[in-house]
Amino acid sequence: MRVKYFSDTDTALVEFAENPVAETREIGENIYVDLDRDGNLVSMTIEHARSNAQLQEFSYQEVLSPSRDARAEQGA
Repeated sequence: MRVKYFSDTDTALVEFAENPVAETREIGENIYVDLDRDGNLVSMTIEHARSNAQLQEFSYQEVLSPSRDARAEQGA
């Protein structure tokens, strides 16, 4: 996954896959998703990102399931 921010247009692009885009759908005001030919999510565009997505801060955190945490602690 990649996140790109274009400050000149205040647009955020979140790329999930590199598949060719077959369709773009507007899912809300200033929010669009790109789908491949099988309907899988390719990317999401957020216009006016600072106000719509509160993009002043961005962080990433992987949240593991409790069973996966326990296996990791046990060395599995």
